[in-house]
Amino acid sequence: MGHSHAGHTHGGGTASGKHKSQLMGALALTSSFMLVEAVGGWLTGSLALLADAAHMLTDAGGLALALIAIRFAERPATPQKTFGYVRLEILAALTNAVVLLLLTIFILYEAVDRFLNPPPILAGPMLAVALVGLAVNLGSMKLLAAGSSESLNVKGAYFEVMSDMLGSLGVIVAALVVMFTGWRLADPIIGAGIGLFIVPRTWSLLRQAVHILMEGTPPEIDMVMLESALKEIPGVLAIHDLHVWTITSGLDAMSCHVVIADMGRARETLLAANDCMKTRFNLTHTTIQIEDPVLREAEGHKTI
Repeated sequence: MGHSHAGHTHGGGTASGKHKSQLMGALALTSSFMLVEAVGGWLTGSLALLADAAHMLTDAGGLALALIAIRFAERPATPQKTFGYVRLEILAALTNAVVLLLLTIFILYEAVDRFLNPPPILAGPMLAVALVGLAVNLGSMKLLAAGSSESLNVKGAYFEVMSDMLGSLGVIVAALVVMFTGWRLADPIIGAGIGLFIVPRTWSLLRQAVHILMEGTPPEIDMVMLESALKEIPGVLAIHDLHVWTITSGLDAMSCHVVIADMGRARETLLAANDCMKTRFNLTHTTIQIEDPVLREAEGHKTI
């Protein structure tokens, strides 16, 4: 029986760790303007501006969670936690998504109340604050853009900042409408629109995080094709207990049992299987056990 582990990266950090400085910069920008926007929304009476300030508060919390997750992920693995703390990145993304969905519900509730009883709005100051907020959000998005394609943690933070940027655009439109037409309902309508716009993206982030926590197959991996590729290796009779899952962003793992006809070719088969996983499926963290037909029958496994 042969057994192989390839690509050990236990406790070696996460994909988001490379973008720690960008996350810190985005957090500084977001936190510094959040209070300004909140005060501006209160003084001007604008729900759209308050909604954008609330999003910025969530952004700041999400960015802080992302940085905390990175800090913990850098801790080395222990006998009790053999993968270290790298999965905290996914928990942070899950928390961001849940908080943002709850915040959207509150904004929609407030929008209904203000639609029925529209308060007075100071459109000029509202517009000025929104313009500054747009600039801050664009700066934060630029900092996080590269990391959003590599890390679910950074992706969650990027989505929150992007939703805030769209919120700032909505506030600008609402301020202009109120300023030039006096139609105050534009403010709660656009405030509600800001909340509704971010729901699909937040839901997608939530689904991705839950899928990883449930150890689902990475979306880019075709399990039928992967199994076929292993069976194409000369001497392979069957495959069983085949699993592929994501530990954290940028770190997928694979394990399986490979039944071969000639145990004298175990080493050769093992090397071929590891090479196949790396070159064709970009899987470098693999655990492959080589078995002969007798052992397979003794264990009572069925080929998947």
